[in-house]
Amino acid sequence: MADHHLSRDPAHLHYDWDRSRDPVATVDPGDTVRFECRDAADGQLPEGATVDDVEAVDAPGHAMTGPVEIAGLEPDDTLAVDVLDVAHEGVGWTWVYPGEVGAGLLPEEFPEGAVHTWELADGSATFVDGIEVPLAPFPGNLGVVPAAEGPHSTTPPRRVGGNLDVKHLAAGSTLYLPVEVAGGLFSVGDLHGAQGDGEVCITAIEIPGTVTVRLRRADRAVDAPELDPAGPYAPAGDGPVTATTGLGDDVDEATREAVRAMVARLVERHGISRLEAYMLCSVAVDLKVSEVVNDTVAVTAYVALAR
Repeated sequence: MADHHLSRDPAHLHYDWDRSRDPVATVDPGDTVRFECRDAADGQLPEGATVDDVEAVDAPGHAMTGPVEIAGLEPDDTLAVDVLDVAHEGVGWTWVYPGEVGAGLLPEEFPEGAVHTWELADGSATFVDGIEVPLAPFPGNLGVVPAAEGPHSTTPPRRVGGNLDVKHLAAGSTLYLPVEVAGGLFSVGDLHGAQGDGEVCITAIEIPGTVTVRLRRADRAVDAPELDPAGPYAPAGDGPVTATTGLGDDVDEATREAVRAMVARLVERHGISRLEAYMLCSVAVDLKVSEVVNDTVAVTAYVALAR
């Protein structure tokens, strides 16, 4: 049981970072807090959602639960966020915005957009053609308030955290954040059921759910987010790993080539559409910078799928 519980009632939600916002709760260092969180569409998507439903979502930013003041925390302190538990509620969504929106890694190649509603159960999420993706839930957006006067968008990550989308911040991990305002003013949202490194179509498995954390002062100094993951890096899944490589003058170009090649590989392997393969890349494919010397950048895309 957590020491404190915040529901996703509108009174506990905000959609930007702003140091002038009053905290919805004050806790002591070392206390645990259970946050209820809406999904990235602010709870506005039905099961079986369509592209029209996605385009109709009306939210000014990520729905963040908080902020929580940590008593006695001062600027230049370090906040340690121990992620104790992340739980889903049986459903999630992955979507690709229509190409004219310009979102994601390859928007011009998928002009029609798409949405997939996932059923989440028994540690896995069901895709098309019998494909399953192992669940590894984590909070995508968590941090404290920047010192500069707001409001500030919830979209870009900052030195004080925010929309980091680091999939290794699962239960058992710890995130360290530099504090810029008294009390820190911590908030969390944008939970993901599973995500590949890169989140290439701009969404992971976006879920409503709960996250339980311990908030404490850390006896160390950090200038930007640092983390102690729960375990070693490994591609999601237990099956054999398939990989593709992209080469380019910079990381963006090399990443696009690696993802295009992985899309083709998944289409060939599973007989799914290119658009379905693109969504699968966003939730299950990990990207690794393999080389940055020799006048060329090499990025490798890895996937291990359970069927």
